[in-house]
Amino acid sequence: MSEPKLNYVLCPDASGGHRMAYWEWGNPQGKHVVLCVHGLSRQGRDFDVLARTLCEKAGNDLRVVCPDVAGRGQSDWLKDPMAYQIPSYAADMLVLLAQLKPVTLDWVGTSMGGLIGMIVCGQADLPLPTPVRRLVLNDVGPSIQWQALQRIGEYLGKAGQFASLQQAADVMWALSTSFGPHTPAQWLELSRHMVKPVGDAAGSVILHYDPAIAVPFRSVTQESAAQGEAMLWHLYDNIKATTLLTRGAQSDLLSRDTAQAMTRRGPKARLVEFEGVGHAPTFIADDQVQTVASFLLD
Repeated sequence: MSEPKLNYVLCPDASGGHRMAYWEWGNPQGKHVVLCVHGLSRQGRDFDVLARTLCEKAGNDLRVVCPDVAGRGQSDWLKDPMAYQIPSYAADMLVLLAQLKPVTLDWVGTSMGGLIGMIVCGQADLPLPTPVRRLVLNDVGPSIQWQALQRIGEYLGKAGQFASLQQAADVMWALSTSFGPHTPAQWLELSRHMVKPVGDAAGSVILHYDPAIAVPFRSVTQESAAQGEAMLWHLYDNIKATTLLTRGAQSDLLSRDTAQAMTRRGPKARLVEFEGVGHAPTFIADDQVQTVASFLLD
């Protein structure tokens, strides 16, 4: 399958509900589901290369499902900006999983998607159709470097308008060089799903996410982040899934000390670091894709 199918699930909220989009690869009746959840300002098509590879390697029983978290991609924007928070996203994922009904469930979470995964995997009493079997945390952990949050806050929510896809890709690359080496073609393909056309302006595009996702993000203080860290360590220590932690060796968000601590606590994650990469690996380079595929399909 060269392209995924776009589906939707209706998720409740205090403002009457919203639709969350998700991209589905592989066998739509497959009982083994790999749920891939993207980073803060990204969207589900980030996982195209990984999803294709997993489906090619796994055969007919696999479904790879890549949601656009609320406010991103093809999903609805929320009426209340303060609802753009990790617990709300986790609740949406539970609704999605109830619709998917997996028998075997694995989770791949990049950055924010990993935090959502920790909430889902770290609470034994959640109404999951089946426990998460294998968990991939991509460049994220319970402790997040405050300087990285400040860096992200400098650009988050500044949607802008661009004369072309290429111009948008160039601007995004200037903010995202920490993703590591990509060919121009790879980066253009990653950027294609990050934008949408602007009205009747020929060729003009804007970023495909609600700028209001920045509102709750900017309300985080260093003190509140520290309080959240204690809760996240508690969740991490409760995880029962076999866990792989992938880290950009030059990451400014997940410190090496935190990564090492994660190999000793809770699920005692297996740590793999990728040289020449910061925050966060994109799972496009062959070594990154093979690392995750081998872990999930072994």
